[in-house]
Amino acid sequence: MLRLSRLPLYQSSGRVLGRSTWLLANWTDSPQTSSSLQLLQGEHTLSIKPSESAEMKPKSSSNSRVEGKAAVKRKLEKQAKATAGAKRLKTETGAQAARSRTERAAGWLAEAVVRSRSQAERSVEGFQFNEKRVRVLSGTSAVKAGSEGVIYWMSRDQRVQDNWALLYAQQLALAERLPLHVCFCLVPRFLDATIRQFDFLLRGLEEVAKECSALGLEFHLLQGCAGERLPRFVQELGVGAVVTDFSPLRVPLQWVEEVKKALPRDIPLIQVDAHNVVPCWVASNKQEYSAKTIRNKINSKLPEFLKEFPLMAKHPHCASKPAEPVDWERARSSLEVDQSVKAVSWARPGSVAGLAVLESFIDQRLQYFDSLRNNPNSDALSNLSPWLHFGHVSAQRVVLEVERSGQRWPSSVKAFVEETVVRRELADNFCFYNKNYDCVEGAYEWAQKTLRDHAEDPRPYLYTRDELEAAKTHDKLWNAAQFQMVSEGKMHGFLRMYWAKKILEWTSSPHEALAIAIYLNDRYELDGRDPSGYVGQCGDCRRRAAKL
Repeated sequence: MLRLSRLPLYQSSGRVLGRSTWLLANWTDSPQTSSSLQLLQGEHTLSIKPSESAEMKPKSSSNSRVEGKAAVKRKLEKQAKATAGAKRLKTETGAQAARSRTERAAGWLAEAVVRSRSQAERSVEGFQFNEKRVRVLSGTSAVKAGSEGVIYWMSRDQRVQDNWALLYAQQLALAERLPLHVCFCLVPRFLDATIRQFDFLLRGLEEVAKECSALGLEFHLLQGCAGERLPRFVQELGVGAVVTDFSPLRVPLQWVEEVKKALPRDIPLIQVDAHNVVPCWVASNKQEYSAKTIRNKINSKLPEFLKEFPLMAKHPHCASKPAEPVDWERARSSLEVDQSVKAVSWARPGSVAGLAVLESFIDQRLQYFDSLRNNPNSDALSNLSPWLHFGHVSAQRVVLEVERSGQRWPSSVKAFVEETVVRRELADNFCFYNKNYDCVEGAYEWAQKTLRDHAEDPRPYLYTRDELEAAKTHDKLWNAAQFQMVSEGKMHGFLRMYWAKKILEWTSSPHEALAIAIYLNDRYELDGRDPSGYVGQCGDCRRRAAKL
């Protein structure tokens, strides 16, 4: 029995906002019973025959259909007992979790995080920073003498606290008794992102700007490409060093290269991996074949890198040239993106909201993660992917808090660390060391050969990109998943694999399939344009090739 529904959606308080209007229910697929599928849209129910779903198995044989009433009764009784047992177990564990939640008020996690940071180190000035997390990209590493500040060029990791790159920049500024500036370069467009993603980004940056102001940091929103705007801005402010975060993707790497070439030679450009628990270049110096080959390399280094963050404290040195107030409306009007894909209401951007979602995951869903994370019907996922993608919440913070609070559910904690650390950092590894990460040519040769060998296989169904985008296929399950992605910017990870594989089956070539999958994912998903997304699309092509 498979029932598909959208997971509950959470505001910053963790309250349920509602479920998707698209539900799939009562999909029974067994040798003894005929398959059925129901698609519910609001108050309307549409029954679907087995032949209408691409993944349905053939109807059972005549012998199966004439199964005796007694056998059917026994089977139904067995299923009822199993379901009752599962419900009883979930009720008991849910009651235990509810009792635990009543012992601590909403917002307990934010308070616990502040205490943890303070206990790690009152100031980053005396913190022993792990230099393996740092790469000096320029010819010098020393802050320019006589300069008037240090800049943290924020890009991938859009938060103030729990940000290794910003902490490192503050450590440099404190050592030289210099002001600290934070800048973000807002480009008018980025890949296939729409106003949905840019709205999430800008509202998150508004929170960053307010937090910077409270801590004595100057926040600057520069409009334009970093390669053009940042070097000129550095010279205008008299900055003596630039620190930035790390992304393995092609366009951000090009931005870094352009800034490096344009900066004066006596100003260092320093990169800090603030996104991964184990820095990408430390985890491995080559492309890893799979999670199996990188797992031990990462896990063996966790004791060294999975440490508590020090507190990002109020900066004592004021800038002689303070930042101009940001005109957020002007910033929005400068965007040259599709306005038709509207912002979503279920996910509130920013670190505060991200920590609230993490709190609700620990309190309500972590206990079920190991056993139910691959069931699209179950409320077992963290739902943190948008906040992790935009860097509003640190993956390292998430893992630290899950490990602290999840001692009663060790199997769920282990599975969550596998997904959040090993699998996510494998994606960064793939994109960093494979320049064709978003092309079929980036797949292994055996997968490319299999795809070529089956290029002429008959395809009963072929769809255009527009038809797929509009969810106009014969497969009601796929249509529901696509509709949810378009309307809500999110799709359950287990369904996303099914979604991508069917695109490969329904298009004329692997190149077309991959291009369409990336376009739809990047255009509609809040967490699109991400290493995990590119690896997911290519990975699904490879898995499909293995089954051909």
